[in-house]
Amino acid sequence: MIRFGTGGWRAIIGDGFTKENVRILSQAICEDMREDTKGIVIGYDRRFLSDSAARWAAEVFAGNNIKVHFIDRVSPTPMVMFAVKELGTRYGMSITASHNPAAYNGIKVFTEGGRDADKSVTDKLERIMAEGMEVKAFDFDKALAQGLIVINHGIYNIYIDSIISMINMDAIRSKNLRVLLDPMFGVSKTSLQTILMTARCDVDIINDRHDTLFGGRLPSPSAGTLTRLSELVVEKGYDIGIGTDGDADRIGIIDDKGRFIHPNEILVLLYYYLIKYKGWNGDAVRNIATTHILDRIAEDHGFKCHEVKVGFKHISSKMEETDALIGGESSGGLTIKGHIKGKDGIFAASLLVEMICVTDKKLSEMLDEIYEKYGRTYMKEYDTKFTEEKKQYLIDLLFEQKKLPDFRGRLGYKIEKISYLDGVKVYFANGGWVIVRFSGTEPLIRVFCEMENEKDATEVIDLVKEFIK
Repeated sequence: MIRFGTGGWRAIIGDGFTKENVRILSQAICEDMREDTKGIVIGYDRRFLSDSAARWAAEVFAGNNIKVHFIDRVSPTPMVMFAVKELGTRYGMSITASHNPAAYNGIKVFTEGGRDADKSVTDKLERIMAEGMEVKAFDFDKALAQGLIVINHGIYNIYIDSIISMINMDAIRSKNLRVLLDPMFGVSKTSLQTILMTARCDVDIINDRHDTLFGGRLPSPSAGTLTRLSELVVEKGYDIGIGTDGDADRIGIIDDKGRFIHPNEILVLLYYYLIKYKGWNGDAVRNIATTHILDRIAEDHGFKCHEVKVGFKHISSKMEETDALIGGESSGGLTIKGHIKGKDGIFAASLLVEMICVTDKKLSEMLDEIYEKYGRTYMKEYDTKFTEEKKQYLIDLLFEQKKLPDFRGRLGYKIEKISYLDGVKVYFANGGWVIVRFSGTEPLIRVFCEMENEKDATEVIDLVKEFIK
């Protein structure tokens, strides 16, 4: 069965991710698009089989007489989302498994306006697939000749120009910044390099060849995967190092001292910058596993920070509902009002470069300014795989019996409240918190904790690890 998680459908290549399943999912979308005249956008990343799978999908839409706007080059996921918005199509899809291991591939589905398909849409598609249908397909080259598939050559430049229009390029041009980019063997190189070089940055690139094994690393920008980027930033004297995940919707940042800037800090930096230095106004939206410093900044300026489930579709929906300025998550994805309704690592990286140039402050200096005003917190994370038997045990323990570690007896922490919005999140009276939830993209259970100091965060994580082992 094809099941959607928090970031689309993902499965192991040759197991769940097969030509048959790609076509079944495509046919389900077709069933929901009967009589549609606007068509669908299809793009793909550099993973193994992504280009082939994009053609498999396109052939199904052509077989159902639905026009396909086909982006015939490796494309960042945010660019595909932008194309859905720009072309006014009802649906879009990107063949990618984002930051998952190389053994995975998948499909992210987008709806009108260029947003992640919400649960009502994915539930409907799962229901259509479960009921069964005849899969129709028409040869790609023949469909191309008949105009059922149209190669879109122009969306790349329109996407780049849109980002440039939202960035203070003049401020960047005056600083001659030295930038080191690590696309992590993914798809960000051309877009981000074009934007930064247009702004007269000196840009060097590592790990940009086409490697479907991602150099043996997880294509997720973290402290552990960006060690080489960190070393080179210090060694060669770059102003900033930028890492992007496999489909370029998330970023990891290295400051001028070689320090990894946590995604929580990126979100805090940009929200603070937009309000204080650019004079923009609006609420913030974060998922349930993201820093509460955002709440402090919002409250200080008369705004509110809204908490939602994990999954960027929940962030974009709440942003639209509240007209929020910024929305993001602790895994490195964020977006700004006025851009696409999904995360965009290329836009976020460009905005961070602008921030350095406009404020004339290094990332570390900006963070010091924020922490002096709002206090500092420390985030600790823990992931562990589980068997189906262990998953059922944990579901019963945490969500049926609603048992928790002895935070008060063992660590002296008074619990203020408990939320079961997404997993189980415990809010402590001292302002800290811990959440335990199942990943929506991999067979993992994830634990996140934020406390006022690193020692406390480590102790809470260790207690939870002991409780769920």
